Amino acid sequence: MDDTPRDAEQRPHDSILDLPLRPLSALDPLRWLRLGWRDFMRAPGIGLFYGACFAAMGWVLLWTYLSAPAWVLALSAGFLLTGPFLCLGLYDASRRLEQGDKPDLGASLIAWESRAGTMAIFGGVLLILEMIWGRASLIIFAVSFDGMPDLGGSLMTLLAPENLGFIVAYLGVGALFAGLIFAVSVVSIPMILDRSVDAVSAGLTSLRLCLTQPWPMLVWGATITVLVVLALLPGFLGLLIVGPVLGHASWHAYRGAVGEAPPRAPEATVT
Repeated sequence: MDDTPRDAEQRPHDSILDLPLRPLSALDPLRWLRLGWRDFMRAPGIGLFYGACFAAMGWVLLWTYLSAPAWVLALSAGFLLTGPFLCLGLYDASRRLEQGDKPDLGASLIAWESRAGTMAIFGGVLLILEMIWGRASLIIFAVSFDGMPDLGGSLMTLLAPENLGFIVAYLGVGALFAGLIFAVSVVSIPMILDRSVDAVSAGLTSLRLCLTQPWPMLVWGATITVLVVLALLPGFLGLLIVGPVLGHASWHAYRGAVGEAPPRAPEATVT
């Protein structure tokens, strides 16, 4: 039984003005991870499928780096774009488990269909942000090195002390875009899957959550970053487990943070 409060059936008139945000603590991310691990163990086949997708993305980026290192720095931003949408299937699995149903891989792959229009709009916004980020990273790369240097496939060459200015500029710009994408998407995509809300309302609800409760969300963002970095180290194989666990945990982050819209007052009848 999930220890996250169960909301009543969502109503199509939910909006950013009548959706309350539950108070969070800095320890809540640990609870979300625990619930995410529990969901992973209850549906390991689905989790490992999506984990393999995450690992495959890492291998593709590594292959790209060996042939075009400048481009992989830009394309790596796509992790933040593609990841949340790949997690849709994991959100669907967690939602079914919460409802007492059995998750199904086929159903998880088409979970987006019921919200295709809204997902497309939100995905378009994230795509624009990713393209701007990618272009900015390429500009920083070109300006810092007066063109695209031949790194010989060596990451250590890129991270040499004489490239400190590039490293600071790239990480600074990357942190800005990553923070923005995280703020507008941390609960918005599971919210779109779960409720009849538009993309703008979902994104603004997510942003409002990060602005009103920054410390728990900073802890959650830092937790995701640390776990993903650690999962990348063993040849991206850690993503087989970390990826799906974080996906399931993100569903519980949404369920634990966004409450139910209060009922509307009955409309007065004119006699």
